[in-house]
Amino acid sequence: MPLTPVLTTRWGADRSWRLSTYESLEGYAALRTALSMQPDELVTLVKDSGLRGRGGAGFPTGMKWSFIPQPKPGEEPTGPAALPKYLVVNADEGEPGTCKDLPLMMADPHSLIEGVIISSYAIRSKLAVIYVRGEAVHAHRRLMNAVGEAYAAGYLGRDILGSGYDLDLIVHAGAGAYICGEETALLDSLEGYRGQPRLKPPFPAVAGLYGAPTVINNVETLASVPFVVRGGAEWFKAFGPEKSPGPKIYSLSGRVVRPGQYEAPMGTTMRELLEMAGGVRPGHRLKFWTPGGSSTPYFTAEHLDVPLDFDSVAAAGSMLGTTALMVFDETDSIVEATLRFTEFYAHESCGKCTPCREGTYWLVQILERIAHGRGTAQDLDILVDTCDNILGRSFCALGDGATSCITSSLKYFRDDYVALLPPEEQARLGRSLRLEPVGAAS
Repeated sequence: MPLTPVLTTRWGADRSWRLSTYESLEGYAALRTALSMQPDELVTLVKDSGLRGRGGAGFPTGMKWSFIPQPKPGEEPTGPAALPKYLVVNADEGEPGTCKDLPLMMADPHSLIEGVIISSYAIRSKLAVIYVRGEAVHAHRRLMNAVGEAYAAGYLGRDILGSGYDLDLIVHAGAGAYICGEETALLDSLEGYRGQPRLKPPFPAVAGLYGAPTVINNVETLASVPFVVRGGAEWFKAFGPEKSPGPKIYSLSGRVVRPGQYEAPMGTTMRELLEMAGGVRPGHRLKFWTPGGSSTPYFTAEHLDVPLDFDSVAAAGSMLGTTALMVFDETDSIVEATLRFTEFYAHESCGKCTPCREGTYWLVQILERIAHGRGTAQDLDILVDTCDNILGRSFCALGDGATSCITSSLKYFRDDYVALLPPEEQARLGRSLRLEPVGAAS
């Protein structure tokens, strides 16, 4: 079946990032439609479309918008409903292998801006912020230029397109901390504090930026909103499975012939995506791969036909995450790859909670011993125990994500770890596995 580009439809156009190109390709048509609707109608439309957050968690977008406290008609607003509402865009893309939002902002920044304006109108926000990862200098500059164009054309500022709706949009560059991809750490960073996750509840929908109701959405999520408005809920649901509909950008990297961004409906399998990418490099075979970045449990060749949507991947034992599909072949060491990922998480831990701060440090030490031939048979058990002490006990999902690659690598490739142990430790491990039968003569 031929694939129809949606999110990437303008990427190949000449100077695709310019407003003139965007407008010539139906840009801001959805905004005009949205401004003719009531905000609650937009929330219902996005709910009905089934759009789920593309930042990794997969939470229903329309439902998230509906959590924002709104004043009741005819009543004086009180409590959170009386506070200003904010929309914050999480563009702090920094996980190893994840590379879908930055290309989108580089190639088609106005699709994000249009999505921001529509979404802000839906939740009755007058201020929106795009939080861009600090190292993404080119994407930051391109967004700044695009926002300037949008202001000049009347798509941002006062009385947008004569509708009476006002919105200001700020592009903020972070300082390059992976932890600020966690939504509450991002809010602390925006407020000028050190980026550390907050205790929830209260959730951002009630007490977010500056203590006011806040919606935090991913770049790809908001870039999808104009297409939902233009095409309608039923059109959007025609892409992919019922519970995870819509088009999706899949990022293929590693040992593939043509790495890059591949747009396909949700539920496309890795086998199909590999075919689009020319397959694994010639003369080699697939060994393992990540379905959603380094924080998701590994998959192997036996998972090639798992539909890549939120529910199917979860049922198979991993997470769709950010659809960062890193491909490894038989020449790659599972232990070395896992060590590199774990070093990243140990470096990026904010240090707020003990399980993550101490646990990731010790995971690195153990993996280094094993990778350099100094491990012991006991180290394999200690790895699992340490992961168990981090999983579900850390303050945010960074600690949980750090354990995923370790536990899944031991699940599928324990022999690769054993092969790196010194001969005497391998022998000791072998003896411990040869248990005497119950009732054997003493």
